[in-house]
Amino acid sequence: MHELSFGTWLIHISSVTEWIYAIFIISKISKFEKYKPLFWLSLGMIPNLISAMCAITWHIYDNQEILYGLVTFQGLSTLIGNSTLAISTIAIYKTTTKE
Repeated sequence: MHELSFGTWLIHISSVTEWIYAIFIISKISKFEKYKPLFWLSLGMIPNLISAMCAITWHIYDNQEILYGLVTFQGLSTLIGNSTLAISTIAIYKTTTKE
């Protein structure tokens, strides 16, 4: 794990931990408030979490070329995650605005 500094590892791990925590909190709020679009937002966050875990896994194994497929999968899950977050945001916007 010599590829990244301690500070960079700290940021990577804390970001993933915060993202997991945010998913659970948003999910709990959606159930407490009975507001379904927030539940979909929490689900829409999962592909980005998978992307972050791919990046961390690749770095844990010192960016070995045999695991380069993780980089491609990370890019794909980032694309999917950003799309699901955008769709969730549009759904929340549509339910909160009155036209």
